[in-house]
Amino acid sequence: MFFAQYYLDCLSQASYMIADESTGQAVVVDPRRDVSEYLVDAEARGFRVIGVINTHFHADFVAGHLEVAARTGAWIGYGRRAETEYAIRKLLDGETISLGGTTLEIMETPGHTPESISVLVYENGGDRVPYGVLTGDALFIGDVGRPDLLASVGVTADELGAMLHDSVQNKLMGLPDEVRVFPAHGAGSACGKNLSTDKQSTIGEQRATNYACAPMSEAEFVALVTTGQSAAPGYFAYDADLNRRERGLYDPAVAPRPLTAAEFAERREAGAIVVDARDPQEFAAGHLRGSVNVPADGRFAEQAGTVLGPGRELLVVAPQNREEEVVTRLARIGFDRVAGYLRGPDDALTAMAEAVTPASRLTAAQLRTALAGDRPPLVIDVRNCGERGENGFIDGALHISLGELARRLDEIPAGRPLVLHCAGGHRSSIAASLLRHHGFTDVSDVLGGYAAWALLNPPAAV
Repeated sequence: MFFAQYYLDCLSQASYMIADESTGQAVVVDPRRDVSEYLVDAEARGFRVIGVINTHFHADFVAGHLEVAARTGAWIGYGRRAETEYAIRKLLDGETISLGGTTLEIMETPGHTPESISVLVYENGGDRVPYGVLTGDALFIGDVGRPDLLASVGVTADELGAMLHDSVQNKLMGLPDEVRVFPAHGAGSACGKNLSTDKQSTIGEQRATNYACAPMSEAEFVALVTTGQSAAPGYFAYDADLNRRERGLYDPAVAPRPLTAAEFAERREAGAIVVDARDPQEFAAGHLRGSVNVPADGRFAEQAGTVLGPGRELLVVAPQNREEEVVTRLARIGFDRVAGYLRGPDDALTAMAEAVTPASRLTAAQLRTALAGDRPPLVIDVRNCGERGENGFIDGALHISLGELARRLDEIPAGRPLVLHCAGGHRSSIAASLLRHHGFTDVSDVLGGYAAWALLNPPAAV
């Protein structure tokens, strides 16, 4: 058997290829949209991809099932509850897929979504204990998939939570301890709240250490897994729906082109949104007025999808020679309308000097002085709830997490100085740029974030 995990750090997303080396037949599970890596590996090893399986309708990225099928002729498989615009193979609970000696078995594990499945992998068809189980978003290392993403129309979080209780506590925990666990996501993903940095585990380890795998009633389980979840990024519902649809294929050979400063300015004036993927300090030194800063060095795609609406035409300003990387990362979440990018951003911004403006960033000491002044600013905390509870907060700060900011703009008073902070100064730059994009004028963010504030203003001893 050939078994490979492909892990994409910026989305904390894992996909897999399983093949029988004697027959050369392979299946890809939960592929991302840029599928060349799987197909290059398959060709190098003499494999033929006969099927592609999605464990569920993914919400955090656009899956590459259509791309794999178009380039290989593979069938596309989902759990039996899935309904799509394209032809699929509906996979039933207990159904086996033979690749030769290597065999896959489908286990229905609804809860994160109604159609969710897990895939048991048997190295040899006669094995009694599976080599491993691909759990999708049902079971993570240290957590379980959240049932409250609203990606499934007509099913409530409590109903999904009840399904997930059965899937985790009865089905997955019913497997032998030695079965390896291979989830679809790791730490950083918004699909759960307590995901580990480990890329694999075992059923026995999860039974012993995962809070959601301890024996408990359905009511206790539902209350536990629906509490304390961060706000879902704004693009999740869009991607979950897009994964059901017959959509355009991603083609890396058809890439947005570099634009001259004049062409870029023309598209910007016509209403395209400028996504500036440079470091926050570079952005603060000078950027095109109205740009939204989403740094490439971070969870770029997820954060871009959080603050930008799908379907809008985009223009990219990126670190030198990373323009195509940024465009690819946008395509992974279905943001395909990129009109072009600036080649050589420093020179181009110089050529557009009349449209360039700096951004205000305050030190923690400057914020403390401002709060003691005659016209104190409103502090906006864009961290998640758990961060405030664990680390403390600035008294009087309005809490709106980055994931909620775009839909809660009407709660922010116009005409008052605003200072935004996160934990370290990355998300606050994104948030501050979003407010400026929407017309707020007196906006700053805090260098070093709450960590810098807490060093200067340590909490009182209890």
